[in-house]
Amino acid sequence: MAEDKKKDGSALLSKKKKIKPRKSRDADCCSINFLKCVLHIFNVVFLFAGAGVLLVGAWTVAYRHRYVSLLPTFTYPAIAYLLIIAGALGVPLCALGCCGLKTENRTSLLCYTYFLLISFILEIGAGGLAYYYEVAIEEELRAEMNNTFLSNYALDTTITNAVDRMQAEFKCCGAVRFEDWRRSPWHEHDPKLLVPDSCCKTITTRCGTRDHPSNIHYNGCIRQFTNHIRDHLIILAAVGVGMSVIPIFGFLFSCVLYVKIKHVID
Repeated sequence: MAEDKKKDGSALLSKKKKIKPRKSRDADCCSINFLKCVLHIFNVVFLFAGAGVLLVGAWTVAYRHRYVSLLPTFTYPAIAYLLIIAGALGVPLCALGCCGLKTENRTSLLCYTYFLLISFILEIGAGGLAYYYEVAIEEELRAEMNNTFLSNYALDTTITNAVDRMQAEFKCCGAVRFEDWRRSPWHEHDPKLLVPDSCCKTITTRCGTRDHPSNIHYNGCIRQFTNHIRDHLIILAAVGVGMSVIPIFGFLFSCVLYVKIKHVID
């Protein structure tokens, strides 16, 4: 009997040694309460950062998409829409994060962590795409813009309005030079008009019948248009890459909190 009791006692002792003591809420320097406090502060910062990203994307769509129809690819508007989606995630993400922190629900925290990762991917993707396109845009426009001007002017209303707006705003005429218009179907339809009226220094009806330098702008639009798009792409790249740093901190802190809640003692 004594031997059996000793065996039972040793078995219980070995089991107790295997069972690790559960940690309290404030056991470590990165305690549960500390992490919750940090993530609440992070949510406020992330909310304002998301609002900023959303505003930049919306501003791009509202005021900078006047010339999208002249671009050969959909890359430029895609960057703006990626930023809008990333910024729009701010409010639901903060609500999900606050709910998960209040209830200490691990499922909510896991979803919150995944969505932070998605937000990071969207922002870094938009920023990286903007940096890449900023380098490629000049060569792309030189290859395609002249053809867009000559082939679609007066045939496509959207492109016609964009070309007229560009020539009036940048004070330019034609893609490369003003003589380009003489090779266009538009000129063949009305040979008396040498250039569109939007090329004129003072725009009036049929002012494009004279191509004298006193009447029209002689410089082409490619260089100014390229610089216009590139300047804005730099802004989008800076916003995307810069703001993508913020979700990383929330992702790391929420991962640590998710693990620690499992070992908490109420």
